[in-house]
Amino acid sequence: MPACCTPGHTHAPAPTPAPRRPALPPSRVARQLLTLPGGRYLMGTDDPEGFPRDAEGPVREAVVGAFRIAATTVTNAQFATFVKATGHVTDAERFGFSFAFGAFLGEEVAAVSPPVAAVPWWRAVEGADWRHPEGPGSHVTDRQNHPVVHVSWHDARAYCAWSDTRLPTEAEWEYAARGGLEQRRYPWGDELTPGGRHMCNIWQGEFPDLDTAADGHVGTAPVKSFRPNGFGLYNTVGNVWEWCADRFAPGEEGSRAMRGGSYLCHDSYCNRYRVAARSSNTPDSSTGNIGFRVAADPV
Repeated sequence: MPACCTPGHTHAPAPTPAPRRPALPPSRVARQLLTLPGGRYLMGTDDPEGFPRDAEGPVREAVVGAFRIAATTVTNAQFATFVKATGHVTDAERFGFSFAFGAFLGEEVAAVSPPVAAVPWWRAVEGADWRHPEGPGSHVTDRQNHPVVHVSWHDARAYCAWSDTRLPTEAEWEYAARGGLEQRRYPWGDELTPGGRHMCNIWQGEFPDLDTAADGHVGTAPVKSFRPNGFGLYNTVGNVWEWCADRFAPGEEGSRAMRGGSYLCHDSYCNRYRVAARSSNTPDSSTGNIGFRVAADPV
């Protein structure tokens, strides 16, 4: 997993307490999921723009059964409801820090936040968590409909346990992200900006020094930004990486798969805003560009 995408912890993950469920399971989340029929499709890519070391290919036939999946990633408002109901403490809060993009930090926070080796645009920020994405002094008050970030795979799983959902498998995620288009590079086709129109939230300009916000956003965007794909899912590429249920390498303990790329992806080093692209991180790691989307079995 390239550290440029998402830095993470390198030690063994600390145990996470089981979530405390409310007396009545919150079925509202599950009721809002889209139902997809599943079927056979061509998963992966042999695209020359891809990253063979990430096992994006070879292209192979995948079969998924019917399942349900959220139209959007989980928002700050939704995650706040979960935390209020369960008292869940995220891994970032337990560790006392999380990784944030340095250019987004205030001067005082940046001055005391060490850069990550080899990728100095990432900083280890004390006090950064889902409520405070850029550390002390920042808040999500005006980002209620933005994707929650600084959530680990453990945190995502705890939310799923509370909401009677689960994380999608990679096969389900890619099937849903493609929106019915077979072997296209993006959820809308093969051209990144068809007719000059921006279709997702990624880095515009020179990375990591200047994001021109040509697509309308710097940092995260509201979860229903841009047009949905053919299945009605929003922002399946760009905006935030999304945790999946699978291990990054089958049979190996440790890193979990992530899909979709993020607002920090740029074609100069990390064009992982393609539907077949993959990345990973350790299950206790959190950053300012990782979120998640929930799924469930059919009713």
